[in-house]
Amino acid sequence: MTAPRKILIVVQNLPVPLDRRVWLEATTLAQAGYQVSVISPTGKGWDKPREVIDGIAIYRYPEPVEAHSGAIAYAREYLHSLVHWFRLAPVVRREQGFDVIQGCNPPDLIFLLALWYRVRGVRYLFDHHDVCPELFEAKFGKRGLLYRVMRIWERMTFATATVSVATNESFRAIAVERGRMPPEDVFVVRSAPKVEKFVIGPGDPTYRKGAGTVLGYVGVIGQQEGMDLLVAAAEHLIRRMGRSDVHFVIIGFGPEVPTVQADVAARGLQDWFTFTGALYGDDLLAALNACDIGLSPDPKNPMNDISTMNKVMEYMTLGKPMVQFDLKEGRASADDASLYARANDPVDFAAQIAVLMDDPDRARAMGERGRARVLDRLSWSHSAPHLLSAYDRIFTRIGR
Repeated sequence: MTAPRKILIVVQNLPVPLDRRVWLEATTLAQAGYQVSVISPTGKGWDKPREVIDGIAIYRYPEPVEAHSGAIAYAREYLHSLVHWFRLAPVVRREQGFDVIQGCNPPDLIFLLALWYRVRGVRYLFDHHDVCPELFEAKFGKRGLLYRVMRIWERMTFATATVSVATNESFRAIAVERGRMPPEDVFVVRSAPKVEKFVIGPGDPTYRKGAGTVLGYVGVIGQQEGMDLLVAAAEHLIRRMGRSDVHFVIIGFGPEVPTVQADVAARGLQDWFTFTGALYGDDLLAALNACDIGLSPDPKNPMNDISTMNKVMEYMTLGKPMVQFDLKEGRASADDASLYARANDPVDFAAQIAVLMDDPDRARAMGERGRARVLDRLSWSHSAPHLLSAYDRIFTRIGR
């Protein structure tokens, strides 16, 4: 009997199974016959240090204190995770075994763990979630010594990887050009909801607050998500354009929630906003399905321009038309299922919202086209074969 192929997935950004992309990857691999283990932080209610879910062994370490500014804060966060990766990996190796480590960035430091095990016959698959040098630039607005350090880490990550997985074609180009990986070793595995789980429904009417149009945002509420632009657009829409028959439902968690709420209060817009906090499963669907238009206010910058936003895919899966700023990968995902505002211009963002409010037939048709794009080419069922091909490639390189 052939021994099963064994994989260890390492992720720092979110706990598993909360990290939807990582969990889809893990369950897809397990269903294909791989033995899968995961190392992730605790947090957001996922606090058991050991757990087996759907046959996947999850090893969790204490949630690091998330860094919001400064090199020292980031060093502490990343060192905390690094110590726990090296602590837990031998335990996983002894109890489960692994032939391949899959590292999910950020940060671009999992290659250090992979290098340690490379001499023990383990190979590295890099799952490229974020472009970390551009992420650093988006957070701090500068390219200095630390930016160059990020580029070095990125280069070392690609040099260590036998195979790389990219979330879109822009990331694939980085792997080939900046990372110098052979094109045949880079596979595009897009992040997308599982349509069987993301089901269109009536939504919870209490979210409407009696408004004619409900505008929804879902995602992280952090420094680089453009929430300041969204609030400015809301003020223009309500105060300057006289479109007060609206309500904004903000779904998600993140370090900037208090800042955004304070901005809403300072502008006197509390009556038009509901902050739900983090929602999952049926609760998330109840809120999103209550929305008429999805909003993606991520500003145009070197990182966002080439990143695929999960919220965009989620709006499309639920048949919601949307408004976003004109980003390269935003257009690649949504095409004509979205309207596009001028880069980082909240006044034009408000104007595009008003266009959809005034033409419900157009909005409905856009939502239908977006859902069709997901079903025809962008859903997880289309990405899963590419993930399995990436693993076939790396195990072929191993000789198994």
